Amino acid sequence: MTMVLTQGEDGMQLAKPRIDIGLATNALEPMLAFWQGEVGAPLDHVLPIRRGQDQHRHDVLGSVLKINHHAAPLPSNPPSGYLELVISREGLTAPRMLADPEGNRVSLMPPGHEGVGQIGVRLGVRDLEAHRRFYGEALGLPEERPGVFRAGESLILLEADPSAPADAQMQGPGWRYITFQVFKVDDEHAAVLAKGGREALAPVTLGTTARISMVRDPDGNWIELSQRASIVGDLT
Repeated sequence: MTMVLTQGEDGMQLAKPRIDIGLATNALEPMLAFWQGEVGAPLDHVLPIRRGQDQHRHDVLGSVLKINHHAAPLPSNPPSGYLELVISREGLTAPRMLADPEGNRVSLMPPGHEGVGQIGVRLGVRDLEAHRRFYGEALGLPEERPGVFRAGESLILLEADPSAPADAQMQGPGWRYITFQVFKVDDEHAAVLAKGGREALAPVTLGTTARISMVRDPDGNWIELSQRASIVGDLT
């Protein structure tokens, strides 16, 4: 049964009550060894994206960790504002701070630490108030406490970071985007733009898999809106 979660009075309607996160790499084997072995994220399946790019989709408590392997060298763009994946882990009494072979941060936390009961994505931002307005108004996510926004079971954790990028790029190694699964991409995309979000990619249909779009936050971090056939059953 599909769960409908309305985020706020006029907020985004999530077709899946969890966010997903994607990273990019040229070095597949050590990354898979870390995420599957050290973190314990099982591989669900491999999705061919385009020639020279395969997406290795891993399950993290119902969220998808997308390890995008690129055969061609990635451009050496600076990191995005996405700083860390936080994962709730039963049986822990203290946080475990880890980093994968390319330096992407992940923390395994006791359930409820920092309010995270499933996953959280930590995001460094140049202007905290501008991002609070974006996530609260343009995306319509409820703010649980200052700078912490809920998307179903998942959290987005904002923190002020003067070194955060001013124009984050999609292409490059490391954490690059998050994904919200929605029922109607065209409607949600238009709503985000109407409330001040920036368009990065207009809605487009990817075969029979999904209809997606991309928007950007005030620092340029990329956010995917996805209407996935396996979740909603309809791409129209």
